[in-house]
Amino acid sequence: MDKGFIYWDDSNIFISAQQVAIEREGEAVRSRVRIHFRNLLELARAGRKIEHAVAVGSIPPELRHVWNRLENEGVTIKLLERGAIQGREQGVDQVLQTEMLRDGFDYNGNPGIVVMLTGDGASFDDGVGFHADLERMRRRGWRIEVLSWRHSCNRRMREWAEENGRFIALDDFYDSVTFLERPAPGEPIAAPRYAVPVDLNRRLPEK
Repeated sequence: MDKGFIYWDDSNIFISAQQVAIEREGEAVRSRVRIHFRNLLELARAGRKIEHAVAVGSIPPELRHVWNRLENEGVTIKLLERGAIQGREQGVDQVLQTEMLRDGFDYNGNPGIVVMLTGDGASFDDGVGFHADLERMRRRGWRIEVLSWRHSCNRRMREWAEENGRFIALDDFYDSVTFLERPAPGEPIAAPRYAVPVDLNRRLPEK
């Protein structure tokens, strides 16, 4: 089985998850929905050996312990300073693309499976961005998987992934990759929702 290389854009995945949560559970859950890191990692890994995994985000310092759990699973964590949205997102892209470039060189001649967790396929026409880099890696023998929310995934990148690799819709695993925290003091009383185990049998078989 090929080795997996995971590149995880947490901001993109989390912000998009909020919209899905609103559609499924109502506006009141926006501030309470969270990504279940371990289950999302399990979905991305799909039982394979992970050679390299990196996640980039900008979670507030008080939640650093959440990232620590992911580090314990062998994922390299890179947290960026909060700032202007445009600047922050560009920084996330650059960090992940640098990791992809390095792996592309280090494993030249021995490619594996790229597992991209983002829906951002912008800048393809300019030859930059995740979509363009995924195409470059595929031409060098890498297999491609894109994990994203349906509504937020760049349409062209999704169609390309479906034709040339695999597109895994996180919507199909919503109850596993998200959970709801307890409401904060002063908010309406509501029960938390815990994530259910990931059913990897529902994941499409590898091509």
